[in-house]
Amino acid sequence: MAVLDELRAIGPPVQAVYGNADEAALRELLPKELVVEVEDVRIGMVHIPGPAAGREERLRRRFPDCAAIVFGHTHLPLVERADGVWLLNPGSPTERRRGPFHSFLRLSIAGRRIRPRLVEIRP
Repeated sequence: MAVLDELRAIGPPVQAVYGNADEAALRELLPKELVVEVEDVRIGMVHIPGPAAGREERLRRRFPDCAAIVFGHTHLPLVERADGVWLLNPGSPTERRRGPFHSFLRLSIAGRRIRPRLVEIRP
């Protein structure tokens, strides 16, 4: 909760979903999934994307009108465009687990154009 408060204090508005390891206060405050509109694009967000088999199609069905879908849980960074939809996983800035490096994702949005950039954090 303290990290969310810090992020919200520096702004711009912070949108988030809760994850499987989040404390009860965050689970009460944040939704399980969310669609946000930035400029002229809709972005779907969910922490747990489900099993790897069929993930892309399942996420596109879950967020049908979204130009990008951001998910987590796997800690494996992903920046991929499939059938015109960005599938994005920022990896993790704190717990790399199976990911190849610590990372986060930065999205630049102008009108209907999305430019994702995966940022690798080096110690």
